Amino acid sequence: MESYAAADEVWAAGLVFVRVAAIVMLLPGLGEAMVPPRVRLSFALLLTLALTPIVSTSLPALPGTVGGMGGWVLRETLIGLMIGGLLRILMMSLAVAGELVSLQTGLSFAQTANPLQAQPGTTVASFLALLGVTLIFATNTHHLFIGAVADSYKLFAPVKGLPTADAATLAARTVSQAFALGVQLAAPVIVFSLLFNLATGLVGRVMPQFQIFFAATPLGVLLGLSVFALSLGVIGMVWIEAYREFTDVFLRG
Repeated sequence: MESYAAADEVWAAGLVFVRVAAIVMLLPGLGEAMVPPRVRLSFALLLTLALTPIVSTSLPALPGTVGGMGGWVLRETLIGLMIGGLLRILMMSLAVAGELVSLQTGLSFAQTANPLQAQPGTTVASFLALLGVTLIFATNTHHLFIGAVADSYKLFAPVKGLPTADAATLAARTVSQAFALGVQLAAPVIVFSLLFNLATGLVGRVMPQFQIFFAATPLGVLLGLSVFALSLGVIGMVWIEAYREFTDVFLRG
């Protein structure tokens, strides 16, 4: 080992790999369940080799005990999971929007396999999740992820204390922001559903003998999906702008 790299260099690269691997395992697009773990770890290794010369000056020296090494590894793992978790939490806004659209259009009973999470979900939510990942790579937002990993050594320097209280506050705020954004994305369908239900209720009161349920159900699905399709472009633009702003403001300072 000494003929290729000193012990301090190996320690620095290993410490960077721990944080980077924890982030990549949760990173949107690369951290999905359908991506093999070996592919994610290989990408984390390549990213580690690129970042180590840049951030090596901010890393601690090699501890003299195994306990000290384990403490640093655990600390870097927690920081990586925190950053990756924040990036993953905001993806929940698309799932919230999909579930709301499915409820308003009566398609919540239609479950399908979600390839990103390896678990069943509504068809609309699975479609929006795939749309979100596609927009991330189409708009080069994944470049911001790499920049956020490098800048994390400035915001969460190893020599500083672990910001557990700030991390909990930021996670709670991110969850509320994701839920609010999901409601905003589904707002056109929600407004249509309210107006449509009011109209069908009025028709049912005026003509009690008319079988309003059998006529309104397929019409509600057709019109609801039409409104969703017409607003899909706006939904994508609003979401990706909010995601880019979140990445730039909260993770890159």
